[in-house]
Amino acid sequence: MAQTELYWDHHIPLPKLGAVQAKVTVAVVALLCFINSYDGEFVFDDSEAIVNNKDLKPVTPLSNIWRNDFWGSNLSSNSSHKSYRPLTVLTFRLNYLIAGGLHPVGFHVLNIILHAVISVLMIDVFAILIGGLDYDEKSWTVNHAPKTSLLAAIFFAAHPVHTESVAGVVGRADLLCALFFQLSFLTYCKAFNKGNDKDGRFSVQWVVVSLALCGAAMLCKEQGITVLGVNAAFDVLLICNVNVYELGHRLLFRKNSPELSEILRTGLLKRLGLMSLGGLSMLYARWRIMGTGPPAFTEVDNPASFEENIFIRIVNYNYYYSLNAWLLLCPWWLCFDWSMGCVPLIKSATDWRVVWLLLLWCVLIGLVSQALCSPDSQRRRTLTFGLVLLVVPFLPACNIFFRVGFVVAERVLYLSSAGYCLLLAYSLGQCCYRWIKYKKLTCVMLLALLCMYVVRCALRSHQWRSEQSLFSSALSVCPLNAKVHYNVGKNLADRGNTTAAVKYYREAVRLHPNYVHAMNNLGNILKEQNELSEAEQLLSKAVAVQPDFAAAWMNLGIVQNSLRKFEAAEESYWNALRYRRKYPDCYYNLGRLYADQNRHVDALNAWRNATMLKPDHSLAWNNMVILLDNTGNLGQAELIGREALKLLPNDHTIMFSLANVLGKLQKYKESESFFLHALRIKPNAASCHGNLAVLYHRWGKLELAKKHYELSLKLDPEAPGTRDNYNMLRRKLDQLKHSTP
Repeated sequence: MAQTELYWDHHIPLPKLGAVQAKVTVAVVALLCFINSYDGEFVFDDSEAIVNNKDLKPVTPLSNIWRNDFWGSNLSSNSSHKSYRPLTVLTFRLNYLIAGGLHPVGFHVLNIILHAVISVLMIDVFAILIGGLDYDEKSWTVNHAPKTSLLAAIFFAAHPVHTESVAGVVGRADLLCALFFQLSFLTYCKAFNKGNDKDGRFSVQWVVVSLALCGAAMLCKEQGITVLGVNAAFDVLLICNVNVYELGHRLLFRKNSPELSEILRTGLLKRLGLMSLGGLSMLYARWRIMGTGPPAFTEVDNPASFEENIFIRIVNYNYYYSLNAWLLLCPWWLCFDWSMGCVPLIKSATDWRVVWLLLLWCVLIGLVSQALCSPDSQRRRTLTFGLVLLVVPFLPACNIFFRVGFVVAERVLYLSSAGYCLLLAYSLGQCCYRWIKYKKLTCVMLLALLCMYVVRCALRSHQWRSEQSLFSSALSVCPLNAKVHYNVGKNLADRGNTTAAVKYYREAVRLHPNYVHAMNNLGNILKEQNELSEAEQLLSKAVAVQPDFAAAWMNLGIVQNSLRKFEAAEESYWNALRYRRKYPDCYYNLGRLYADQNRHVDALNAWRNATMLKPDHSLAWNNMVILLDNTGNLGQAELIGREALKLLPNDHTIMFSLANVLGKLQKYKESESFFLHALRIKPNAASCHGNLAVLYHRWGKLELAKKHYELSLKLDPEAPGTRDNYNMLRRKLDQLKHSTP
């Protein structure tokens, strides 16, 4: 296992730093690249995984994170994404507890720190893979490739493709997985040392610890199991020092291979057996946890996987691989989402893009041939481990073993990029060794590349700080992606710019005519703009495309109600409730429909259902009080109002409605109390001042009535009825003044 220093290492134009200095340097580079994302918002997938995930909240039982998926849905549900990452969710929950709520700074800072730690550990990983495993007298590993491993770690720390994993909080899964991946590999290396290796013995305990850390990596993200492949390759190629090409040649031609028996005496089979048993056990446990089977993805998520022609499917998969390779090689065109038309399918062999996948395989075949056949053992080892680290962690995302839910995803390249960085550092080392007379030029090129990486990281991290900048940045990269236009539109609508949002929603529907979420959101905006006919058409198409889209059925019912198509509206509401039985907002809108039809009992029942499903549904409570008040059921209205305030003690609208009821029941003192409480919560409510003035008017407290009439008119000069009541009060006050001796 002991190695000599690499012949190209000292030619690399970097200072030879001590172990601590090197690690500090890498950590500083990692922090410098991503520090400007520390105060970013929760963006994109963070909304579902963090903001709307009940498993993060202290009131939710901790055991739920072991039963639910990454997004907070039960794993047994057919709608579950089946991504089981309880350790990642646990760190989100700890962030929530420490910060006392959903404050994004703490989440982002931890991501940045994790990336810095991983980058530092990469020095040790690269040192072993490039320079071999060797120990000093104190059993510390010796780095025989100090400059190459440092350069590769700096490349890893500063690679812009990592921005999604670091600046996006949900990237925590990739970071934690990578951390435990590294620890599993490094502990596997600890199973071997100077004394033991001579006798072919190894520490079973360290192998078991490595397996346990592999399990932890899997509990952070499924990709973690691939460390077993890296460990196995490390064992065969470095610990057992197998020349794969020569061994294969001997076995193929049935020549005697004394090396094979020597290899078997090292305990290789026992170690591989332990790893195989551990790996199969973890895969079986993972399959059982998934419950109902693998997740169901749609054609828009991964169109190539739905292609019936196997040749076309394989061609497109390979084109996806070439796109991933390009992102590693030139990480300038980065996008938060690559689905929905961003990468059009290759339909025939005459498509010019086939050139890229041919080029990819030519490069890979060239690297593999060098890794297997080169007479230089150091080159063979470095290239082989670079390829292993590049390819093996990517295998779960390659569509070979199962369908994945994306076309290209920058986050899945977090671990694979380590292999690319190793190969890049090796290539630069070879250039420096072979072109010594161009050393200054090589140094300038290296510095320029690192500066470009740092600048690109800083720019991309800044784009990830808000959804507005993130979504807008994707328009130039993936202009054909309907989801990009949808997200830009949604962000504009959330910020109140519905006019601009309509433009992007329309473009999303144009690019993807069956995009039901874009149709639903566009229909909602058109409904608010009173363009009811077009809204009805869009929503009708949405439910035709996806009949179980409950929200679209409800919104269609609201539009039909506004068009006074009462029967159609009622049918739409009931369709929504058929597909989502626990839907309080739908019951609320159904109640409004019944109220418009004077079906008072049905309206009250619908609103009561809404409050049973969602006890804090303020609008449903308030509408019940108002309806009972308007129909003369004052006693029942009072009971409902008091029941509502027990659940919503600070709801000023319910206080206002109950105060009106109490005033009509001549419970003036109590009515006054509720009006004043409502005004303390919302002091500028003109209607509340006006109705309190009416109460005082009836009660005979005329000066107070005058005061609140004037306040109401000051806040809203056009308040209906208030000016008439105020004039009536003034005439009465004038009469009282003139009748007084």
